[in-house]
This record gives sequence, C-alpha cells and structure tokens, in this order.
Amino acid sequence: MAPWQRSAVGLADAYARGETTPPAQLELLLERVAALNPRINAIIALDEAGARRAAHESAGRIAAGRARGPLEGVPVLVKDNILVRGLPCAWGSRVYANYVPAEDELPVARLRAAGAIILGKTNVPELTFEGITWNPVFGATRNPYDLALTPGGSSGGSVAAVAAGLAPLALGTDGGGSIRRPASHTGLVALKPSIGALPRVNSLPMMLHDLEVIGPIVRGAEDAALMYRAMAGADARDWRSRVAPAAPPPHAQGALRVLYVQRFGQAPLDPEIAASVEGAARALASLGLRIESGALPLDLDPLEEFWPAFGAAGVAMVMAQHPGKENLLGPRFQAMLEAGRKVGAGRYLAGLQIFERLRREAVELFQRYDLILTPSAAALPWPAETLYPQVIDGREVGPRGHAIYTGWVNACAIPAINLPCAPSRSGLPIGFQLAAAFGADELLLQVARRYEAAHPWQDRWPAIAFEA
Repeated sequence: MAPWQRSAVGLADAYARGETTPPAQLELLLERVAALNPRINAIIALDEAGARRAAHESAGRIAAGRARGPLEGVPVLVKDNILVRGLPCAWGSRVYANYVPAEDELPVARLRAAGAIILGKTNVPELTFEGITWNPVFGATRNPYDLALTPGGSSGGSVAAVAAGLAPLALGTDGGGSIRRPASHTGLVALKPSIGALPRVNSLPMMLHDLEVIGPIVRGAEDAALMYRAMAGADARDWRSRVAPAAPPPHAQGALRVLYVQRFGQAPLDPEIAASVEGAARALASLGLRIESGALPLDLDPLEEFWPAFGAAGVAMVMAQHPGKENLLGPRFQAMLEAGRKVGAGRYLAGLQIFERLRREAVELFQRYDLILTPSAAALPWPAETLYPQVIDGREVGPRGHAIYTGWVNACAIPAINLPCAPSRSGLPIGFQLAAAFGADELLLQVARRYEAAHPWQDRWPAIAFEA
C-alpha cells in the first residue's frame, strides 16, 4: 500500500510507529491535490497555511504522547455547505460567492478538537439541490472512475476527493440521499446519521427543515465509526440532539432480521445494480442475517408528490434573506424560487405532517425488522453536466427517478449507510443501502464492519488515483 492510500486507522498506526508524521502526510496529499484536482474539480478551496500549522501541532502532541484521539493528524475535507472558519462557503451559488464565515459549524469544531486537520472545502451543486455536482461558480466535479461522468450530488466533491485519494476523510450532508447516492457512485462508505445524532450549530439556513444531516464519507467502516463518534453527542443548542437515541435491537448479530426491498414498485432499476445488490443480500445471508424479500410497507406517494414543493419552499426561504439578489441564482433556481413563493402555508404544513406519519410508521416497521436493505441509487453514473439520467433500463424517468431509494430515510429521521458491492461490468462502482431504527447508528456501523471483513473493497481504486 502506498502512503497516500492510508485510511484514518492506518494513519493513526503509522504515526504511532513513527513511520510518518502529520506534516509529511499533509504535504503528500497536497502534492496529489495539485496533480489531480484540476482534472476532477473536487476541491474548491484549500487552507494550506492553517493545515500546515495544525499538522505541526498534531506532530508535537503525538511526539509528547498527548494525541487527542484516533483522528489526531488525519486530514479531512469539508463539503461547501458546512461552515469552516476563514474559508469561503459559496454553497455553489453566486448569492454566497463572497461569504467567509468566522466560526466553524459544530461538527467541524468537534473534528478539530479531536485533532483532525481541516484541509479544505469540496464542490457542491447550487444550494446543494441537484443530483449532480455542477454550479455556476466552480463548474462540474467529475467521477474519478470516468471523468466524463458525474460522481452524483450533492456531496459530489467530497466523494470524488476521497475516491481519488486526495484525503482519507470528508464531511458531507444528506437531505434526501446526498451522501449515500454519491458514495454508491464512487465506491465509498457514507453514513447518514439519525436526526440529532450529530448536532448542528452555526449552520447555513436549514432549507430542508430537519431532514438534512451531516455525515462521514470514507473508504472503510472503521473510519466511518471514528468520524461519527468524534462528532456525536448532545449539544443543548440543538434540541434534537438531546432526544435519547434508541438502543440497538437486543438481537445477536447472527439473528438480525433484514427486509430486502429489491425495488420500489414498478420504478425502473438498472439491471447491473439489481444484480449487484442481490449479491450483497446473499453475502449478508451468508453472515447469518435473516433475509426476507418484500415490499417496503410505507406509502411514499405523498412524500414524492410533496418533495418538489418542499424544495422550492426552501429556496424561497433562503432567498428571503437576500432580497434583490434573485438575479444571482441560476435559471433553474430562479424558477424554483418563483414556485416556492407560491407554496402556501397550509400546503407546507400538510407536507410536514407526511414526515410525522412516516416517522410513526417507521417505529412500527423496525419492531418487525432490524434492517432494511435496498439499492442506494437506481442508475449508474451519467454525464457530468446532465442533471439526471433520463432513461433507466430502457424507460424514461423524471428528475428523481435515480433517487427514489433514499429520501424516505430522511423523512423517517432514521440512519442509513451506503456500502460498496460488486461493480458494474465497466468497472463503475455500485452501492447498497442499509437503514435501521432511529438511534441505531452504531448497529449499522457494526454490520458494515462485519460485511467489509468478509467482502473487502478498500483495494478498489480508480486508475486516475495512481497518476499523481
């Protein structure tokens, strides 16, 4: 394994053994960023001076035997809708192009406190509201496995950077699948935590109510656990974080009950994804999990109907804070803004009741099952500047045709994780999703570690990663 391929776990071990130091590792990654990022366009801002200063401080603590924890000296990239002090937070929009926050958002502050090195910011679509990563400020991010294709969105910059070996860890946000689907397109692990598990304080406007959470984007399950635990824990300023999470179900690991939802109704699913996820279901069964195939027993039609109005209302809420700047939005978002201004209070409040219903029904669902297994995305990656795949398995689809498997998780407030399964014939990554009961985030991480140990994927890298 080359030094740049080290995971967070591997770096902690290498630092402890004296095989490398945080400054040496940082310089190695900065060289890779300089060589590869112009081709991928994953990172839109670097804090080289701040990162070098933090790396030297980490090296001093390690040498003195005072490392703050397993993330000491590990570089982390942060999605550009999460606030990092002193770095631009453009949110992919000309409206925010000059915004530089003075404080970190709480998860970033907690990572710093754990000794992690904040390296820079990663690209997003405008207002993080697309299934690709393109915006009028920084352009398109490209999938390291095929530069003609998208890594997905909205955490496309974060997944592309980790997949290409520009950093071992990244932060993303997920309001409807925005870390899980991009991770599935780039062969990574991404945890969407339960609402409140990672408190959010000092953030951009919450355009998607409480559905959007921050989560780790990494190459392996153990790194996901390290990041999650460094950021988790209640904070009085975020009341959702003070709700006691449910304990994992009291079943032995070998007896976990899994509902395998092969597809959602008659919606098209790429046959290669279907076959790969079927293989993952068999692999989980071989580990002793009890797999039962069936339909998801939730009525998602009202959610899908409400989603466009929900997003448009969020755009209107954001832009109400920036009067006179409507012309700075891209054309599609100007149209969304006008639609959002027409969403009445009654319609919006009725939509929030859909979330409440689904959250109640999810409690009942997870009394019957420990995990729900689905594909993470319905389509393989598509051209980098095309908003969405218009055809899946020979059938025309709309803007959310590729995204149908993830949004219900956010509406239900529950955690879910993307894990890699067998890639496509052409080598494009494919992922599957495991969802669990509210508060059962650690259960997902436990299952992920078991699955990875039996079916490892960390030796899969795109060819471009070796071209630096």
